[in-house]
Amino acid sequence: METIKNSEDVGTVDVYTAKGLLTIGHRYLDVRTEEEFKKGHVENAVNVPYMFSTSDGRVENPDFLTQVAAACKKEDHLVVGCNSGGRSLRACVDLLNVGYKNVNNMDGGYSAWVDKGFAGDKPAEDLKTACKFRP
Repeated sequence: METIKNSEDVGTVDVYTAKGLLTIGHRYLDVRTEEEFKKGHVENAVNVPYMFSTSDGRVENPDFLTQVAAACKKEDHLVVGCNSGGRSLRACVDLLNVGYKNVNNMDGGYSAWVDKGFAGDKPAEDLKTACKFRP
């Protein structure tokens, strides 16, 4: 019987490593909300929200794993990112627990990507979403 995975089982990569992995064929799974994704995203990213914003706050997407399965194979090498790294870490745990083997959480999320200048010439405030972890 497989052991249930937790956050300690997730590989985490910095944005420089993530960028390098994407150049050699890894796919970027963006788990931010559609609204966040529309502000800006990693080129060729697949967007499957891990959570939705509601009037009661954020709630988990009950169809997350089904939606990922429709877009990504379990054999795909995935770099998973959100805004700051929290949702993507949780998403990676869920993906590992259903049989995805090659998932890495991008430390710092899309905000770190923007901070390193990988998002182009738009001002950072136009691209990033403030959260409790990152201003």
